[in-house]
Amino acid sequence: MENLFTYVDGYCERLHPGLFSEPLNALTNLAFFIAAAWSLARPETRRHSVTIALSVLVCLIGAGSMLFHTFANRFTGIIDVLAIVLFVLVYLYATNRHFLEVRPPVATAICLLFFPYSFIVIWATLYLFPWIGESSGYIPIALLILGYAVFLRHRLPIVARDLGYGFILLALSIFFRWLDLKVCSSVPIGTHFIWHIVNAVLLGWLIYALAAHLSRSEGQKVSHQGRESN
Repeated sequence: MENLFTYVDGYCERLHPGLFSEPLNALTNLAFFIAAAWSLARPETRRHSVTIALSVLVCLIGAGSMLFHTFANRFTGIIDVLAIVLFVLVYLYATNRHFLEVRPPVATAICLLFFPYSFIVIWATLYLFPWIGESSGYIPIALLILGYAVFLRHRLPIVARDLGYGFILLALSIFFRWLDLKVCSSVPIGTHFIWHIVNAVLLGWLIYALAAHLSRSEGQKVSHQGRESN
């Protein structure tokens, strides 16, 4: 149990143990709460249970990350990672159900495949590009977003475009996460806080993309039913 509370120091801004040793990294987690509030303020989000759930998960990500950047131990690090993984799985399930329109068992099976897929991609990334380090853990997510964007480019061009923007945002945020420990000598505060801000924008954008698609689909169904009734 003691190992769970082992002190973790993996960022430029943190120079010693203490709740307030990463003030910027901790404070910028408020961006996740702002993104969730923006998302929930949109009528499209509130009309669908899945987008409401995803918005709540964005709050959990913010809370988990804030805990990690204040208490800075393995236990809070696990909470941080689990919140992110949970968001990814729910969004992946929603993507399969609503973008690909597959049945729930198939959507669930694809979600379960995320784990071996991630293991393989992370291993290959570290083998080919060992300098990426811990940021390799987010490469599978970036490639998934890009893969869905490419796959949907003809079937759902608007969704594909939105996912493409999501890929760009995630690639940018991964860059700043990777850059953090490389610039400590010249930029003592590091760049990890930018990772938080860009990721908050990314998550809000992904929820918007899903909510907008669901609203368009509902509008098309109503229009189709109206034509049939006539």
